Amino acid sequence: MSWQDDESLNVLFYGVRSGWGATGVWTIEDNIYINTEDSKEFIFRAILHGSISFSVDSANDAHIVLATKNKESEPMIEVLLGGWKNTASAIRYNKQTPDKVHVDTPQLLCKDTPKKFVIFWRDGVFEVYGEKTKLFEWKDSNPFSISHYGVRTCWGAVGNWHIHGAADVQFKSQVVATPKPKPLKGKAPPAASPGWNLDGPSSGPVQWVHASNGQIPPNALPGGFDATNEQLYVARAEHNGALIPGKLVPSHGVVYIPWGGVENPKENYEVLCNCNGTWVKANNGEIPVGALSSGHSEDGEPLFVGRGEHNGSLTVGKVNIKYLDHI
Repeated sequence: MSWQDDESLNVLFYGVRSGWGATGVWTIEDNIYINTEDSKEFIFRAILHGSISFSVDSANDAHIVLATKNKESEPMIEVLLGGWKNTASAIRYNKQTPDKVHVDTPQLLCKDTPKKFVIFWRDGVFEVYGEKTKLFEWKDSNPFSISHYGVRTCWGAVGNWHIHGAADVQFKSQVVATPKPKPLKGKAPPAASPGWNLDGPSSGPVQWVHASNGQIPPNALPGGFDATNEQLYVARAEHNGALIPGKLVPSHGVVYIPWGGVENPKENYEVLCNCNGTWVKANNGEIPVGALSSGHSEDGEPLFVGRGEHNGSLTVGKVNIKYLDHI
């Protein structure tokens, strides 16, 4: 919903409540202030996107952990900033040594002076930035879905944290865009064809390839056609803690993700490639044998790629066997 106020209001605070017999648990993601004592315990919060931007003032040892739960639990990634008496920083996996990354960062932190940092993660790659300069990175060979972060200061330090939320894209490394292919046009294939064939000939292993702004990676899987006869491709993107299959519309420069009864545009996404995929007719929540699990809901339920005819198009979306009214 939206509304235009004729008299502008300078908003300084917000408040939340649940009423009329309801109770609620609210997670306010961004613009959070956290004070940490000298303690080995992390303070946890939920996170729903693949990056976090924050400021912290501390004399040394500001640690942030990325995990699958709101507590220390394997698997987890720990980023140690200003450790070893504020001389070095590191990435540690499941609190084990030796460190996955260990670099010299003399005087990285400063007591009473906030220092800004950004951490990105996607497909197992973790990038850590400080003051718009990359400090280090590491690739996890077994990526996992991150749903919570935790912060702490220890080894004699206390800290004041300001969690800004999702990171500004200006921190990301520059990526040279590949030329955008011209959309393919033609007659829409039938909605009921043979099923997925993941063992057929292809140019490599089936994979989800990161892309953005309408880019179509090589060997992308066509999924249908829109009402103007533009080729659509099978893709997916993160949204509200879920990883959701949807349709890439190249001319729009986005992938549309079905969630909450609307199509949510995403400029950053993954495209299904190297998949000799065909389609199986199904209904009433049926998932054909060999269907490709292609994401998960915010509750961890598996999601599958589906398509159907709608308003003159053969459009791609998600199939959720638990909530059929959200297909």
